Amino acid sequence: MTAQDPAARHAARLAPYVEPHLARRRQQEKHAVHDFLFTYYSFRPAQLLRWLPPGPVPEARRPLAEATTRLLRATAGREGNFGCFGMHEWAMVYRAPQTRHPQPLRLGPQGTDQVVEGHRLGCSHWDAVRFFTPPALPRNTLRPFKDDRADFEQPGCLHATMDLYKHAYRLVEVVGSDLVADAFELAWDVRVVDMRAAPYDLTGVVLDPYGTEWTPIAVETPAGKREYADLQRGFAERAAPIRRRLADRLEEALAG
Repeated sequence: MTAQDPAARHAARLAPYVEPHLARRRQQEKHAVHDFLFTYYSFRPAQLLRWLPPGPVPEARRPLAEATTRLLRATAGREGNFGCFGMHEWAMVYRAPQTRHPQPLRLGPQGTDQVVEGHRLGCSHWDAVRFFTPPALPRNTLRPFKDDRADFEQPGCLHATMDLYKHAYRLVEVVGSDLVADAFELAWDVRVVDMRAAPYDLTGVVLDPYGTEWTPIAVETPAGKREYADLQRGFAERAAPIRRRLADRLEEALAG
């Protein structure tokens, strides 16, 4: 690999994320945190490792590029909400007979329900709200839907930040793989915090190659709320230039 070989640099940059996932898949093993970006999102590992430079917008992709640009600009122009405290994951298991993950609940079902009932739910992200349990849905003070994301998405939302990866890879031939990689690495870090603040007990789960084990962010406590909000702000600051670069590149390509 040489300094002039962007494809090799790109693959080397992302291999530490992709290769452990592929090894787990071969062994039919699952990671409660790190597999999410490869299973929830539709970009395959081989696609992620492949490098593409920025390019023009094919006419068939123009509607998506235009809609994505509007969403990115609308999100960037809105103030961040740093008072949700990650309750979206808790609302997904509220009064649920079964949970979405096999791990037990850290506070147990009753304790988890009490946390939800003791908080104001104000989730602005449709792809989180759509997984709320039926008893949790009416507790949410906002009513986002799949077709009005630009009216609700805000930069403090962890899932809106993770979705920068989706927006980038869906138009990778326009924005280029370097932006996809930037968004992926940010989404990776966000997902770790998203699950650390979730109601699940992930004791023993290793979060990085250095053997760091999961520790919860106890968002049901004042200290946990402060920690979560501080991390939210940090992610919003990291996301802002990526969101801006995505929108700028799309607008440039659309104008060209």
